[in-house]
Amino acid sequence: MPSAELLFPPFVTLARAARCDACEAPLPRATRAWLVARLRLRCDACLQARREPISHEPSSALAVVPPSSFGADVRAVVRLGATLGIAIRSLACVARDRLRGRRGTAPAIVRRAFEDLGPAYVKLGQLVASTDGIFPEPYCVELRGCLDRARPLPFEAIERVIVSELAAPLADVFSEIDRTPLASASIAQVHAARMRDGSDVVLKVQRPGIGATIAADVRLLRGAARALQSTPRGALANPVAVVDDFVSTLAEELDFTLEAANMAEFNRAMLDLDRADVVAPRVVRATRRLIVMERFYGTRVDEVSGAALGMDVEEKLVAGMRAWFQCVVFHGFFHGDVHAGNLMALSDGRIGFLDWGITGRLSRPQRRGVTDTLLCFAAGDFRKLAEVWRAMGSASSGTDMEALARDLAAVYEPLLDAPLAALKFADVLPGLLRAAERHRLVLPRDFVLVTKQMLYFDRYAKKLAPRLNVFKDPRLVTPLAMDMLAAGMLMA
Repeated sequence: MPSAELLFPPFVTLARAARCDACEAPLPRATRAWLVARLRLRCDACLQARREPISHEPSSALAVVPPSSFGADVRAVVRLGATLGIAIRSLACVARDRLRGRRGTAPAIVRRAFEDLGPAYVKLGQLVASTDGIFPEPYCVELRGCLDRARPLPFEAIERVIVSELAAPLADVFSEIDRTPLASASIAQVHAARMRDGSDVVLKVQRPGIGATIAADVRLLRGAARALQSTPRGALANPVAVVDDFVSTLAEELDFTLEAANMAEFNRAMLDLDRADVVAPRVVRATRRLIVMERFYGTRVDEVSGAALGMDVEEKLVAGMRAWFQCVVFHGFFHGDVHAGNLMALSDGRIGFLDWGITGRLSRPQRRGVTDTLLCFAAGDFRKLAEVWRAMGSASSGTDMEALARDLAAVYEPLLDAPLAALKFADVLPGLLRAAERHRLVLPRDFVLVTKQMLYFDRYAKKLAPRLNVFKDPRLVTPLAMDMLAAGMLMA
């Protein structure tokens, strides 16, 4: 007897073109498609043939259904139930461990919960991991596992995506491909391969079905943000804007053609700056769900042993940071996620920047504001820093500038005056947030993104170059001032 899903399958009308989750046949915009088997989408033929979908996750096509549609509404309800279930289970695990006298297990339980909840929450875990000083250190350390480690999918699921995006069998394009992933992250999985011409490449393949999960999670996060913003303290943090920015970043990361364009732009910028020592991978081919790019051989910066590799690790770090600052000054464009997995010391002596899904872009006034801020740090001129922030729109015209300058000095002077070994940039963040609340500062998104990269650079420096002070070192500050002079942006 036919199953209930064949007799009474709900359907949606697609807002734009999508694909069947079973055969990946194209489904044009405004056509009817069937939602069956835990809200996975199938075409008529696959419904009748009972073909199984590629992924066990809900349909990625639900991400393109209008928000008011049956599919999106049901998906949000189902997702809410799953989220609450995982949250309750995790709280029960924490309570059980405490009753048994086991302390300190909560961070690992939270990390596993984020991994179970999927890409959007893994991204939140990455945000916590990169925001030392705001969240408890055990959570920051544990959630660094979210930066570039996620549970891998079977290669069969990844293979279907590759074949679909290339519109050709693997053997027609590659002479060999490693079924074991080099890396497995929240949005994509990376596999090594060799082209038919013998060149080594890596394939960054988007996980099938993540669009629907992210779309439902976004609805839940926006609802939570609106509730939080209704409180006096929550309104100051502007959680709705934070979620909107988070969603915008996720949307960019899901389109791999944008990432490919970012890598090409960075390589053009380095060529323009005559920096042959700093590169991004060269893209061979890119679609929305697949990037084929040259393979880099080298070592993550946090795993580098200078003696073993015969290199001056401190000089390499300075070179990478200088290139990053030059992109900001001359091009208003920079890598927005330089955690340890995305910065490599290459075996040929170059510095490699990977994973260009998140970038920052600054207008000329914003570039000046960011670079003026860094120069004010180096000079210890906190009155000027307060003026720079007012010019950036962070402080209002009614702000007490002398009081703001004193508070900024209290926050930042330890970075300049403490012994180098004792410096920890993350320690200033709670003080900065208190100052922001006291003076009702609104920090621009791009300033926050730049600050996040400084956290990463500070973390590398503590491990690889403990003598390096990124705010005072003349190898960084002097070239930055010269670059600003060349770009015509020095402070008046």
